[in-house]
Amino acid sequence: MNPGFAWRRVALAAALTSAAVGSAQAALFEDDEARRAILDLRQRVETMRERSTEENAQLRRSMLELQNQIEAMRGELQRMTGRNEELNKTVTDLQTRQKEVDERMKKNEPAKVNLDGREFSADPKEKADFDAALGIFRAGQFAQAQTAFADFVKRYPQSGYNPSALFWLGNAQYATRNYNEAIANFRSMLSLAPDHAKAPEAVLSIANCQIELKDVKGARRTLEDLTKAYPQSEAAQAGRERLARLK
Repeated sequence: MNPGFAWRRVALAAALTSAAVGSAQAALFEDDEARRAILDLRQRVETMRERSTEENAQLRRSMLELQNQIEAMRGELQRMTGRNEELNKTVTDLQTRQKEVDERMKKNEPAKVNLDGREFSADPKEKADFDAALGIFRAGQFAQAQTAFADFVKRYPQSGYNPSALFWLGNAQYATRNYNEAIANFRSMLSLAPDHAKAPEAVLSIANCQIELKDVKGARRTLEDLTKAYPQSEAAQAGRERLARLK
């Protein structure tokens, strides 16, 4: 073999071997880079996963805390609602009681009364007692009516009903032939209210009582006073007729 050719073959083989080694080293270097890149990526992914897990845990804790707050607020709202219902019930009860008190007070408050042309204020009980006494009189129970009207005048000495009460008391006494008592009460009525609508009738009734007592002189004087004091009244007309019969 030609020595020069042999040498060239050795040199070529050495070159090929060197190239192969270099190529292998380059490949090995690239594998290491790729491996490190993968490891780095894995580390990043793991870090992100851990961070995500922690964030999720924190989010769950926040949501749990928020839920607890919502439940607490819901409980507080329920308590407030219950309290509000209690307060509303209390207010309603108070309003009902106040209404009942107002109604009771209203029932006991003096009311305007118009009787025999006179207007005055009277308590409901006062009015009821007078009406009851008058009802007894109109039922013809004159003895009971005397008691009822006499009690009324004692019970209500300042009552606006008193002139009328005295008038009916006198009439009840006249009906039971208690003429002197009747005269006294008619005169009390005239002294209390000389301008009363029934004043002329009271004067005529006094004259009638005097006639029953055979006091003709006194009856004549009373009838004359009647015609002078209340000349336009029906009682005065009746008094003139009665006076004519007494002469």
